Amino acid sequence: MTTRQIEIMDTTLRDGEQTSGVSFVPHEKLSIARCLLDDLRVNRIEVASARVSDGEAESVKAICDWAARAGNIDKVEILGFVDGTTSVDWIRRCGARVMNLLTKGSLKHCTEQLKRTPEEHIADIRRTVAYATEQGVAVNVYLEDWSNGMKNSPDYVFQLMDGLRDCGIRRFMLPDTLGILNPMQVQKFMGVMVERYPDTHFDFHAHNDYDLAVSNVYAAVLAGAKGLHTTINGLGERAGNAPLASVQAILRDHFGAETSINEERLNDVSRLVESYSGITIPANKPIVGENVFTQVAGVHADGDNKNNLYCNELLPERFGRKREYALGKTSGKANIRKNLEALGLELDDEAMRKVTARIIELGDKKEVVTQEDLPYIISDVLKHSVEDARVKLLSYYVTLSQGLKPMASLKLSIGDQVYEQNASGDGQYDAFVRALRKIYKETLGRKFPMLTNYAVSIPPGGRTDAFVQTIITWEHEGKTFKTRGLDADQTEAAIKATIKMLNIIE
Repeated sequence: MTTRQIEIMDTTLRDGEQTSGVSFVPHEKLSIARCLLDDLRVNRIEVASARVSDGEAESVKAICDWAARAGNIDKVEILGFVDGTTSVDWIRRCGARVMNLLTKGSLKHCTEQLKRTPEEHIADIRRTVAYATEQGVAVNVYLEDWSNGMKNSPDYVFQLMDGLRDCGIRRFMLPDTLGILNPMQVQKFMGVMVERYPDTHFDFHAHNDYDLAVSNVYAAVLAGAKGLHTTINGLGERAGNAPLASVQAILRDHFGAETSINEERLNDVSRLVESYSGITIPANKPIVGENVFTQVAGVHADGDNKNNLYCNELLPERFGRKREYALGKTSGKANIRKNLEALGLELDDEAMRKVTARIIELGDKKEVVTQEDLPYIISDVLKHSVEDARVKLLSYYVTLSQGLKPMASLKLSIGDQVYEQNASGDGQYDAFVRALRKIYKETLGRKFPMLTNYAVSIPPGGRTDAFVQTIITWEHEGKTFKTRGLDADQTEAAIKATIKMLNIIE
């Protein structure tokens, strides 16, 4: 059996940017475009709609300039409209060479939105395609609202296809524009198109209104679609589009198809788009969610120690990630041992019993326990002296005054050496960290970890003396880890988390 090769066109920068509240600035668009083509190796990217704004034109020019130098200009596509020469000229001026022409794929859209007959619409499309071809712009065609077209006016869809087949269109792209189809309908309608036009390249473009986008993509491939449209993290209008990470996993594991996608970079690019878009990835989102490779139940960790009883084909290493074992009230000894192994620590059975009991106690209080907390929990439970800490904050002083930048002064010991430093910053904690950086970078000539995420949580209830939990994510020498601080004062909680970090790197 010949393995099917499926083409991926990612539209994060066009359809994905239609997510409510998302607007990428030009340098962000360029960065994402480069990641999609260079790192993930998608086949094509749709980066903008023609005529939108001067800012959009600036973004497209920057992307096309880079793509031309990198030999990728034919992979960059722009949504265009049936507007005579206007869209084609805009695309040409921006340096692009491929237009995805938006046409009407249902009779209702054609007659009620455009106020055109099918014959008139076909003639308009042919004129636009002919002009694009003259200008050296290749054309793919969207049949907008194709799903409703197949449900309510299939003869119109066939009339449109028959009227456009001979004018040099590369791909016909079939969108479920309103996200109304289920997998059985997708397989049926796509099957009709493939059977009727066997030599035509069809793409399928899913929307997730019924949470069926990924299932519908699978159905489209089963029926013979040659290309699929995706977005990073499922961004898109309303409920979004089919997420690339999930589509890739299903194509490979359930269909046995091949794509050009570099799976190891999916998580990195997802995090980049999360940062630029401001749309947080749900912790339980398949493939890229924070928790999807985290075992919670102790029995699962035990099973992983016994011939990987609780593993499937979605191995975290495929996606540049690693399996983690949550610490909380359902943790068993196997979970805790897995975390201790990662830290290079060993405990005897009695010590394990005590530490396990303490972690379960914390879990019952709904406290988050991280791997980096373990050494401190062990110290507490086993009565190890805090003197064991290599880095100690001996004293510090922070100021906050109206009209003046916050200041921080601190005294810190690392081993037997004592260091003092002060700095100003944009906030009290920022000033504290700047003073620490001076010690590490200027005095010691060493690298200081990069703070990559800072999360604060306060228990509900509105008490002014409530504990503040601060969880900080750090990156140091290629490794990412988290530390947690708990205190009634937010700055103090962050400082505690930071001192934990220093003891880890020391």
